[in-house]
Amino acid sequence: MPPPILEHPSSAEEKHSKPSEFPWPPVLFLVAVVAGWGLNWLWPLTWPGLNDVPAKLIGLGFILAGFVIAGWALITMLRGRAQIRPDAAATVLITHGPFRRFRNPMYVGYALILLGMSDNSQNLWLAIMMPLFVIGVTWLAILPEERHLEDKFGDVYREYKASSRRWI
Repeated sequence: MPPPILEHPSSAEEKHSKPSEFPWPPVLFLVAVVAGWGLNWLWPLTWPGLNDVPAKLIGLGFILAGFVIAGWALITMLRGRAQIRPDAAATVLITHGPFRRFRNPMYVGYALILLGMSDNSQNLWLAIMMPLFVIGVTWLAILPEERHLEDKFGDVYREYKASSRRWI
């Protein structure tokens, strides 16, 4: 009897067996913060807003909202025994908690933290870094994650994707 033939996964399956080779989101967040502070040191831009107590409270509100959303997402993932590394293969699909409405609540949290930091420090460069962070994370992390999750969970993920938003 001939030996069994082992099916080799297609190149598409191999390519999407995990979202990426590098943990882009936290690195991009740190790069945005360091770049924002560095650029502000080299070439400070005038803050267009106010520097009063209400403005500071708004900035703190963004920071707090970012930490709450990202923390809630992390706790939800840990409780669901999901893989939390953005460069590792998904183990389960989490669709409850903050993931019910947003597919990427941790990244939404990072973006809110950047906005709050920019407001509190009156650093316009941090505000400029936020949309660059969003573009970078979308391109380098979210799109590969979506391909990976679609390959791994198929129609279940496609239905979830149709009922939730990528960002806000």
